[in-house]
Formats: sequence, structure tokens, C-alpha cells
Amino acid sequence: MAFFVIFCFLSLLSLSNASASAAVPRPLDGLLPNGNFEEAPKSSNLKKTVIIGKYSLPKWEISGLVEYVSGGTQPGGFYFAVPRGTHAVRLGNEASISQNLTVKPGSIYSLTFGATRTCAQDEMLRISVPGQSADLSIQTLYSSNGGDTYGWAFQANSKVVKLTFHNPGIQEDPSCGPLLDAIAIKEMLPLRYTKGNLVKNGNFEIGPHVFKNFSTGILLPPKVQDLVSPLPGWIIESLKPVKYIDSKHFSVPSGFAAIELVGGRESAIAQIIRTISNKSYNLTFSIGDAKNGCHGSMVVEAFAAKQTLKVPFESKGNGGFKTASFKFQAISDRTRITFYSANYHTNLHDFGHLCGPVLDSVRVFPVPY
Repeated sequence: MAFFVIFCFLSLLSLSNASASAAVPRPLDGLLPNGNFEEAPKSSNLKKTVIIGKYSLPKWEISGLVEYVSGGTQPGGFYFAVPRGTHAVRLGNEASISQNLTVKPGSIYSLTFGATRTCAQDEMLRISVPGQSADLSIQTLYSSNGGDTYGWAFQANSKVVKLTFHNPGIQEDPSCGPLLDAIAIKEMLPLRYTKGNLVKNGNFEIGPHVFKNFSTGILLPPKVQDLVSPLPGWIIESLKPVKYIDSKHFSVPSGFAAIELVGGRESAIAQIIRTISNKSYNLTFSIGDAKNGCHGSMVVEAFAAKQTLKVPFESKGNGGFKTASFKFQAISDRTRITFYSANYHTNLHDFGHLCGPVLDSVRVFPVPY
């Protein structure tokens, strides 16, 4: 009898735990429904490559001239790179695609998306949710194989938000426009301090969704286009983006991820930390190269309060890193720490491919008396 009672109690406990875990949805982290566009429109809704009908692209709503294309050589001598799959969509002038997302009000979400220009003209991509939008220039190619990937973040203001990708139409040719080949979303959980470190997310382990099958890193736009940072804790305060790289596809000094400073002095990353005025602190960090063919005499400049440090690193493009540190005295209860690359670099095998030194393991701690 006692065994039967214990068995029933354990069974009820198991069911209770199962229903409790089922009641708490996992944070979003993956492709949007048909986020890689591999679910095609019906052939009856295609006129060559042009999609006919507002709801003809599965899981998406379209407006204007939207094309459903396959990667590879195109009529007229074009070549469309679709590195994360077989199919993509191209947005003509004033065209857009949108999808309703079920989210948690107040939570922050980052988007990761593959976007490439398809013509030589300047091309722009507008990303928006209600109350937030950004215009990203995709004129500069940061990877030669068309695999540029961008990150952008927003804070949800309702349970359902409408996400839209729009071509604002600044090209002379109305059929030109950006190519989208994969779109993913990730819920950004609240940051916590690591014991012994005043820097939040100093190892860059918390960041946007990384595509597993293909990655050239994720370009994180400057603060002017980045009201909510896709890299929690950090501000991209520069004219050019920085690149979020992962250990599966690149060499990083430690852990899962790091930051590549791809735009020289135009590519800076910063964080404002809590300090005590007149107290001394140590700032330590690692720099290296991503083992991606980036080479040359690299220099990372670090700033904290009134102190600066230039750290050289001679890169052969084969990986490796070094650790640097310096002491600074806080001059207020808030101290900005900033890093940027002093030089501009390109890939050893492709001079059109911008790259730079890797930053990781940023740590600030008080100097013991």
C-alpha cells in the first residue's frame, strides 16, 4: 500500500513538473516561419520570378515588386549569392515583405538576416516594427561571397508586432533591390554581472542568433541605427558596423563569440560602467585575428577615463591572440570604456573584403588597496 501511495505521489509530481515546464515557452531563437524562403509560392502565383498576390509567399505578406529567385547565374549576367539555401527574395523599389510575430511585451529581440545588394547602385534596406525602424546601407560588401549578415534589435511594445523589410527605392533601376535569403529571431534575456567583472557581457557570449550552416559573421550597425543594441551591454558608437563572430566559423580567444573590428577607426565599441570617483581599476582584454585571412600590423586602441593604451598585434591571418591590461583612475561614478582598430585591413586573398582585429574577454575590476 505504501509503495502504491509513493508511486502515485511521484507520478503526480512528474505530471506537475511536466505541465509547469510546458506552460513556460522557450525563448525564441531560430528562423522565422519560412524565414529561409524555401517554401515556394505556387507556380500559378509566379510570373517568371515576380510573385503575384499579397499572400502568395507562404507565411509572408508582400507589397510591390517582390521576386522569388534561386541562387546562381541570372538572365542578363547577374549572379545572386544565396549561401544559406537555394532560394531568396528580392525587393524592388518601394517593395516590402512583412510578417506578424508573437512576442512578449517589454522584451528585447534581435533579428539576424542575410542581405546583399544585387546592383552596383547604392541600395538601402529599411527594417521596422511599430515604433522603431532603421535604414541600413548595404552598398559596402564586407564579404566577397555575398554572405553579408546583419543584426538589428527591437523592444516589443505589444503581444503581436508586425515586422517589415522594405526597399525605400533610392536606385535608378526599379528592378534593382536588396536580396534577403534568411531571417532569424532571438529573444535577448536580461543581462547579469559576472562575479569579479564590472563589464556586462564582457565575453560577448550573449548576442544575436548565429546561422549554423553558414556564417561570415554578423554586422552590427552603429548606434544611430541601433536604438536597442543587438549586442546586450554594448554600444556600437561609430560610422561603420562591428562584426559578431562565433567560434564554429572563426578563431576567437575564448568561449563562443567575439567582436571583429572591421572598419578601422570608423568601427568602435563601447560600454559605460559603474565606478567610484578617484578609485583605481584594471582593464584587461584579449586581441587577435579570426583566422579568416585578415593580416597585417594590427593595433587596438583602448580608452578608459583619461587613460589610453595601444596594443599591437602582428597577424598572419592564421589565428592567435594576446592579452593586454592597464590601470586607470575613475573620474566619476560612470566610466566609458571604448575600443577601436587604429588601422584598416583587408583579407589576404581578397582586397575588397574588409576585416580587422578581434576583441574578447573584456574585464574591469578594482585595484586592491
